Amino acid sequence: MVRMSGARAVVAQLKREGVQQAFTVPGESFLSVLDALYDDTQIQLIATRHEEGAAFAAEAIGKLTGQPALCMSTRGVGSTNMAIAFHTAYQDSSPLIAIIGQVETPYRHREAFQEVELAPFYAHICKWTAEVTRTDRLPEYIHEAARRAIGGRPGPVLLSVPTDVLDEEWDFTDEHFRPRAVAPHPAPSARDVTAALDLLLAAERPLIMAGGGVLRSGATDDLIAFAEATGIPVITAYRRYHAFPNRHPLYLGGMGLGAPPTVAARLREADVLLAIGTRFGEFSTATYSVPTLDTKIVHIDIDPDVVGVNFPAAVGIVANARQALRALNTALADRADPGHAARGEAAERDRQTYEEVSTPRAIEARTPVDPTGVLADLRRLLPPETIITGDAGNFWTWFGRYHRFGLPGAYLGPTSGAMGYAMPAALGAAFARPGVPVLAVAGDGGFLMTGQELETAVRHRLPIIALVFNNNSYGTIRMHQERTYPGRVSGTALGSVDFAMFARSLGARGERVDDNRDFAPALERALALGRPALIEVATDPEMIAVGQTIAQLHAR
Repeated sequence: MVRMSGARAVVAQLKREGVQQAFTVPGESFLSVLDALYDDTQIQLIATRHEEGAAFAAEAIGKLTGQPALCMSTRGVGSTNMAIAFHTAYQDSSPLIAIIGQVETPYRHREAFQEVELAPFYAHICKWTAEVTRTDRLPEYIHEAARRAIGGRPGPVLLSVPTDVLDEEWDFTDEHFRPRAVAPHPAPSARDVTAALDLLLAAERPLIMAGGGVLRSGATDDLIAFAEATGIPVITAYRRYHAFPNRHPLYLGGMGLGAPPTVAARLREADVLLAIGTRFGEFSTATYSVPTLDTKIVHIDIDPDVVGVNFPAAVGIVANARQALRALNTALADRADPGHAARGEAAERDRQTYEEVSTPRAIEARTPVDPTGVLADLRRLLPPETIITGDAGNFWTWFGRYHRFGLPGAYLGPTSGAMGYAMPAALGAAFARPGVPVLAVAGDGGFLMTGQELETAVRHRLPIIALVFNNNSYGTIRMHQERTYPGRVSGTALGSVDFAMFARSLGARGERVDDNRDFAPALERALALGRPALIEVATDPEMIAVGQTIAQLHAR
């Protein structure tokens, strides 16, 4: 039996759950947790410049590692700043644990200082929420939070804990604490495997769509083995590019913004589709227009509420992606496959078509900068282990079209479309993968929502390069305006900002690039630095998306 505060019991259980980072803007409602972390060597406490940055950084770790990090804030004002990140973690299926300090129990329900009913407030954008009212149950709730965060379809969980519950001393015994939570890995039945293979091997134009479930379960190698054994090509769901190595001859591109038109076209042609670890979101299906009703779908996902919902499944399987692929590979060894050669030849032709439309041309000199040339330089100069974090914005269409992502974990980006993601997500990536270079890509609008976290990177000497595409506008919305209300620009123009000077004021290196020929040298200098840097790239606001200008939009 050990007498300790509830806060110290929280930290003790978090350590059992394998939590290694805690991000926060400190608040008075959880001072005892901050104090409990003061002498701890296992959980690293990182103070960010904004609660949104803290939660995005924790979400990025969950997305990258499959294990939850912790974010903490105070009551109403602090926690509401985290709401965008909670929603992102929910839509992206990223495990995350949030602890929010709540008003003291004697003052509850009196509209006390910053009081909000936290658990119900966040219930619809978190996987699970609860308020803990007893100190002795804190370890139990922490364990349950970790279990729910990683189990099934992963997601964010939130605990509201009154300050007095955290501060109270209690005689804790070993029985109060739980062993580390383990996620179950359900496997498909033999009948399901047979039915899936029957459809896939009899198909003339089969296709695989790989989603986040492949990444969460660590199933990329199993997917490569299955694709190679069958000759079936692979596309990836929206912002899940790295679920399959992009340089593999069976990769045909990723769905979503900037995707070559060949990707959706190939999905439309599929007579059988193996969709694994995806919920068929809006951008993965070109606004629910593909696959067509003529496509027979084998849908595999760990969440029974996802399988066969947005599109009817000919075969629906509730299973962990890795377990499902291993079962398919095992069964495949005993199956004759006379169509393998023909599928391989068709995939080779499809890959050639994809290569032709997704290889950027080098641009020696152009002012303002053409992002196409930037992508050519990045493909040539970025170390293969680099992690790219991507914000929301039209600049990303060039990455969606031209970049080749390699290993799982090479990319972190929000399927929720949240602006301000890239910079704090880069913090999480850098803490989770010490020493690995991280490139945080954002537009001028999104970067200034959370760009102050560059100072956090400076404080911790993290090898993060912020790449800011500056077209002095909210470009995505400008594009939609020009399509719907041509020439009537309203509320999307932005003023001039010296991002390089902003970076230098925070202690980072800052450079501005106005011509394509200057980008590669600036990138090489930033990579050699090994500490935070920012490269501002001046782009033409008329070049509204990859391969498209505003004049071309008006001409339609």
